[in-house]
Amino acid sequence: MKKYFILVFAGFLSLFVTAQAQNDELAIKSLIDKAYVEAIHNNGDLEEARKGFHPGFDLLIIKNNMLEKLPIYNWIQSAAERRVKNPESLQNAPTTLCKYLNFDIVGDAAIVKLELWRNNEKIFTDWLSLYQFEDGWKIVGKIYYRHPAVK
Repeated sequence: MKKYFILVFAGFLSLFVTAQAQNDELAIKSLIDKAYVEAIHNNGDLEEARKGFHPGFDLLIIKNNMLEKLPIYNWIQSAAERRVKNPESLQNAPTTLCKYLNFDIVGDAAIVKLELWRNNEKIFTDWLSLYQFEDGWKIVGKIYYRHPAVK
């Protein structure tokens, strides 16, 4: 009887953990779609980026074998300035699409690997780091690989 109870309990626990992981994955995917893909890459609402990225977020960039950091407030500011300087080009800009490759979620921490595509060309592979705060998941860091332009 004890073994049966343990097996049933383990089964329910497994279902709960799986359901929670699926809920977290859906919440993270929705956040990335709104705050990152649409707001940053597809010229969407930058307020969504402000909500989805933690204020301490840094984009890590390698330039000339040196590591540089781009804080989220600078990234959002440059996106806003680009939109003001050249609004006509934004209307004709090709849509960036996202392909999710991997979710690794453990408790309140997650890493998501994704690809960004534009004009049927892979432009970036990104690794986004996220933490879950009281008000939900937030993107806290990013590294990436820029794919060579296909000619």
